[in-house]
Amino acid sequence: MNSTLKRAAVACLAMFALLMINVNYIQGVKASDYRDDSRNQRNFFERYAVQRGRITAGGTTIIAQSKETKGDFKYLRDYPDGPLYAHVTGFFSPESESAIERSENSLLDGSSPDLLLRRSIDLFTGEPTRGANVDLTLNPKAQKAAYDALRGSGKRGALVALNPRTGAILAMVSLPTYDPATLSTTDKGKVFPLYDKLAADKSQPLLNRTIEQTYAPGSTFKVVTAAAFLEDDSSRDGQTVVDAPQVLDLPDTTADLPNYGGAACGAGQVPLVYALERSCNTPFGKIGMDLGWDKMQEQARKFGMGEQLAVPMSVAKSDFGKQEEMAALAQASIGQRSNQMTPLQMAMIAAGIANDGKVMKPYLVNKITDSKGDTVDEADPSELSEAISPETSAKMRQMMVSVVQNGTANLAQIPGVQVGGKTGTAETVQGRAPHAWFISFAPAEKPEIAVAVIVESGGARVGDEATGGHTAAPIAKAVMEAVLTK
Repeated sequence: MNSTLKRAAVACLAMFALLMINVNYIQGVKASDYRDDSRNQRNFFERYAVQRGRITAGGTTIIAQSKETKGDFKYLRDYPDGPLYAHVTGFFSPESESAIERSENSLLDGSSPDLLLRRSIDLFTGEPTRGANVDLTLNPKAQKAAYDALRGSGKRGALVALNPRTGAILAMVSLPTYDPATLSTTDKGKVFPLYDKLAADKSQPLLNRTIEQTYAPGSTFKVVTAAAFLEDDSSRDGQTVVDAPQVLDLPDTTADLPNYGGAACGAGQVPLVYALERSCNTPFGKIGMDLGWDKMQEQARKFGMGEQLAVPMSVAKSDFGKQEEMAALAQASIGQRSNQMTPLQMAMIAAGIANDGKVMKPYLVNKITDSKGDTVDEADPSELSEAISPETSAKMRQMMVSVVQNGTANLAQIPGVQVGGKTGTAETVQGRAPHAWFISFAPAEKPEIAVAVIVESGGARVGDEATGGHTAAPIAKAVMEAVLTK
């Protein structure tokens, strides 16, 4: 080979090498830049080319689906009863998605490795790719009852209902809400400004308060303090007498702890069940200090606080708070100070007490099926922790039933059904009404549902009773009735 041919061959090899390097660089390194470039319309149209799977509640109620259109986009997302399920389904916008639409996206759009066999069969038969269907654990009757009752309060708030025996989420409602259909159209010029408007809204309609927001739990947390007290000595029960001063002297501070509204709690000493019925502050503040931070923190942890949960959407961590002085511990033991809980966490506490002390891992996805109805995956309930012994659980259930029958939660009573519950009033910033809480379960002898509800700034003093019983308890009652009425 003469020198001219050699040079030509080397030049060709060099150019070929450069070409291969460039191709790999573009496809491997720069691919995401080109894919995400606003000028690239291919992915935008492909986003709507596949028929996403349905999202259903209770096996039959369709809460999200893709409908075929005659325009430039083959399928568009549709949300029957959109605001009712918005914080569960989420939205499917031109460039993003949220909630179940995000967490189950690869299944819904058919790209998941779990659907490889289905895609292969469809390719062989010539059928178009379709996404898997996601069935949720939600009970449509409970969801509607929660939505209507919470809206009736005229306030912002949240409600979570669980099946205590499995951890299945039966209802998940956050208010205010929004219509996911308005964020799921293909017109970016309308969707993006609307999203920005919702995101800037001070009432935070895009926020799922059930799992993304923590609050001081107020007196509902007294069930955790009571449980720690009973676990510390198995001989104790609801009739064990505890100190109940009108004002609890807190060490190293002049800000002592009074009962709600400055009321007395018996004659200085009362049975534990009476303190829970009347939601007295001083007995539980003293119990917390007597037990100490380690025991209180450990009991809180056993109920799931501090766990990183996903349902499958990520859940904000609940936290009893860091170790501080004894006065702070007393405040945390009655659900104030740095004590912060999600509504889901408070529902887990009620469910754990109801379920013989076992806290089940909460979950929202019941079943995944492919486009032909074949099962791809199915929920497998699992235990998260054993928070308390079965003996302590029985004592706590009995006391919480007494709170509903004889105490601050009488508005949660359901004829013919024993209901257990605990009210709560959580102080917020000065000048604002307190949050109203209620946690409950029913029927007490064999619980089928556990509920936690918070009404933001929903407290309004009525006599000397904890206001959660007047504002939040009737909401929980409506949801429990919806599940228990066959």
